[in-house]
Amino acid sequence: MAKIKLLDTGTINKIAAGEVVERPASCVKELVENSIDAGARRIEIEIQNGGKALIRVTDDGTGMSREDAALAVRRHATSKLSTAADLQHISTLGFRGEALPTIAAVSKFTLQTRRADDELGTLIKIDGGSVIDTHEVGCKVGTTVIVEDLFFNTPARLKFLKATPAEANKIYDYVVKLAISRPDVAFRFVNGNRTAIATPGNGKLTDTLSAIYGTELTDSLLTVKRDGDDLKLSGFVTKPNVVKSHRSWQTFIVNGRVVESRTIAKALDEAYRSLVAKNGFPFAALIIEVPQTSIDVNVHPQKIELKFDDDGKIFKTVWHAVREAVEGKVYGEHKLTEVAAAPEAPRFEQFTLGEDFQEISPPPKKIPERKKNPRDDFDFERVLTTVTEAKKFSSSADVRPAEKISEPADDVRPAKKIPPPVQQPALELEPIGQVARCYVVAQDEHDLYIIDQHAAHERVLFDRLSSYAERVPAQGLLIHRVMKFDARESELIEKNLAVFADLGFTMEPSGAGEFRLIELPVDAADTDAEDLLRGILAEIFSGVDESDDIAKKIRRAVLSTTACKAAIKAGWELNLRQMQILLNDLSRTAHPHTCPHGRPTIIKFSADDLAKMFKRT
Repeated sequence: MAKIKLLDTGTINKIAAGEVVERPASCVKELVENSIDAGARRIEIEIQNGGKALIRVTDDGTGMSREDAALAVRRHATSKLSTAADLQHISTLGFRGEALPTIAAVSKFTLQTRRADDELGTLIKIDGGSVIDTHEVGCKVGTTVIVEDLFFNTPARLKFLKATPAEANKIYDYVVKLAISRPDVAFRFVNGNRTAIATPGNGKLTDTLSAIYGTELTDSLLTVKRDGDDLKLSGFVTKPNVVKSHRSWQTFIVNGRVVESRTIAKALDEAYRSLVAKNGFPFAALIIEVPQTSIDVNVHPQKIELKFDDDGKIFKTVWHAVREAVEGKVYGEHKLTEVAAAPEAPRFEQFTLGEDFQEISPPPKKIPERKKNPRDDFDFERVLTTVTEAKKFSSSADVRPAEKISEPADDVRPAKKIPPPVQQPALELEPIGQVARCYVVAQDEHDLYIIDQHAAHERVLFDRLSSYAERVPAQGLLIHRVMKFDARESELIEKNLAVFADLGFTMEPSGAGEFRLIELPVDAADTDAEDLLRGILAEIFSGVDESDDIAKKIRRAVLSTTACKAAIKAGWELNLRQMQILLNDLSRTAHPHTCPHGRPTIIKFSADDLAKMFKRT
């Protein structure tokens, strides 16, 4: 008996669904791209329970006849290809003919569609890949697809979906990027009966960005523009002072398709090097037009990645254009102009990346002159510990050794395995000095230690904030801060005002998408209030541990971000007394060897390690 067997159609469809429909967001992607390809000018996306219970996509596109609708739910049926040669000239977003049948194979699926010339439309119902009903129906021109109980017949895939807010956020992020890629289409995204996105669809990218992110972002936009014979680049970036701690608000569009591209992302990072912090990412909406034959869009099952014929040319063009935009705004006049739809790209010519690649390398950072730190007179006793405790420390004899070291707490991301010589010291240390105004050098009876002063203080503050069983002590702001947020951020804040208040952030609504910040934790500086709160929101949405409930994620993000912002920084000059206080406070924490983000706080060099380094053994 043959060992190799032909799979049945149902199994084949489920395997294909594993490639095309990874989660609710990828389902939304396929359906919305079909709507765009059908010429829709208004698209509404509605979800319930993060898309797991319901996804409804409605458009005003051309619709389908009854015959075409029946074919559309069969595998490898498409209107966008005729021969293999057409694969070299793909201009539509979808073309494989897999989306509808693979989605229908793992859901309870309804398709309703009508063309303008037809009196009646067509309704098709499919349950787990089996067609159960087809009949004529009265409906509007266009197409509506309803997907219910996604993955109901594939429990293994359903099991590995994230919590509802996490899945909803992924859909939100994708709809945002699609809306940016098509400012001429009006998008409306409804999440749990609440409108999260509504764009005008008037063709103006700045109006689309304003509808999504608010006018504060559009006021900081810089125009990116570069025209070549075979490569056109347009779009917007922000000033270097407008950044987030994650890359999700960067959108790259190539020939109308939203893509992920390491080449473009790296070029953007290099263009902002020395202008933003290492972990800061500016906003970007970059639109690239190249000849279709110069890219391969078929390198990923979901077509979210593509391959350029010449990565070097793309890198160089993006770097120069973004750098010119940023420097033009920083050092001179730079007029903001609307991005017009680019015409079809002309014939492509090969470009060889040669020695001139070096010219785009950013200049080396200028090392600032060492000066007396303006915080030398700062009250470190209050920052590092309470005033009462600080008075106890007059010598290293007052340092209390740490208790038995335990494993990291559950609410802290585990540190990566640290190679030698990083070990767990017994924290009975005497400070010797400071290196680069960043690292404290200390010793015990036998060994040498280097302590990252920021990471160490971050751990101290994090444990102190975590120790409060009830409300974190807060300080009132003399002048309340009114801040604007996008729809997703506003919804999160509004639903969790009590949670934020318990953690020291008291806010109240003050208008559409606006909140007034009244109090913040006592350890946080009021000058950092807005940056601190926005950093917390960024960490929540970046997904600390998406399996947790939202209250736990908020608590973790608030405590870790507040500790990070309030901690002493690299570059602060400490005297021996201040170092001793820091070491003592660190010795009293439950997890002194890592910061809340899992980075090491202490590196130990034993006498044996030093002997080996100096080749004495």
